[in-house]
Amino acid sequence: MKKKMIRLLLAATLTVSTLLTGCGDSAASQVVIYSNADDEAVTAMKNALDGNGYEGKYIIQTFGTSELGGKLLAEGKDIEADMVTMSSFYLDSAQKTNQMFRDLTFTSNALDTYPSFYTPITAQEGAIILNTQMMQDNNLPAPTSIKDLANPEYAGYLSVTDVKSSSTAWLLIQALISAYGEDETKTILTGIYKNAGDHIEESGSGPLKKVRAGEVAVGFGLRHQAVADKAAGLPVDYVDPAEGNFTLTESVAVIDKGDKSNQMAMDMAECIIKNGRKELLETYPIPVYEGETAPAGAASGNPQKFSEPLTAELLKKHQELSEECK
Repeated sequence: MKKKMIRLLLAATLTVSTLLTGCGDSAASQVVIYSNADDEAVTAMKNALDGNGYEGKYIIQTFGTSELGGKLLAEGKDIEADMVTMSSFYLDSAQKTNQMFRDLTFTSNALDTYPSFYTPITAQEGAIILNTQMMQDNNLPAPTSIKDLANPEYAGYLSVTDVKSSSTAWLLIQALISAYGEDETKTILTGIYKNAGDHIEESGSGPLKKVRAGEVAVGFGLRHQAVADKAAGLPVDYVDPAEGNFTLTESVAVIDKGDKSNQMAMDMAECIIKNGRKELLETYPIPVYEGETAPAGAASGNPQKFSEPLTAELLKKHQELSEECK
């Protein structure tokens, strides 16, 4: 009887051990995704994954662009994530510093040429954003350029983003430097920051939210968000600035962890590109792959690209320029 009880206890212990081990293996097999994407992009990626057999097989954790960029540069291959979606310029710098990404094993048919280790999920442009009711009530002229935002009539009516915390502001600074050079940009940016006063925001969507709410009449933000607000009937309009609509892409990349790499991460990256772009285009209407077209009226008036490659190092240089102007 005693021996039988011992055998039963041993069997029970083995069963519990097996169950726990199996549970641990299941958790370990989940793909960890780090992303700087906003809510609309995260939702589209989840829908693509869940609709194609990956529900419950991944975890997405979101970060601010600067925070995630810092993790990529500091942690390299030791980062917890198996896959990231992130501003392309940060991926370029992280790869240069840490050689931390695998070459993608699938073909994406992108319109432009990209490095072998990432492919874009979205492209986003900057534009001037207006609250049409406030513009009318305060008899403000509609700006035609970013340079106009430094004019004194916009003092107290303007909101922009701080490039220290949001890459959206970098679109504004790229446009100014491209059109006027660094010295004149400093003069213009000083006037813009003076006009914005307390309305220099940390979040890229901050100026748009203040324009929506009628707290300011003019802002600089992401063009597609203003297009959506106008289409929804809000008192919001947008201006494609004379300096141009500059673009940033956000891309997907897979971490190279050698023998510990999770192959499912590569499969999920392909799934997002092959199955998520249709929904992504509804919010970010800039074609980046063959066969895609922008919805009617969604194409910007003056698309431009910065003359230098975008890197984290160039961003830091422009952040320092921006700080001189405050």
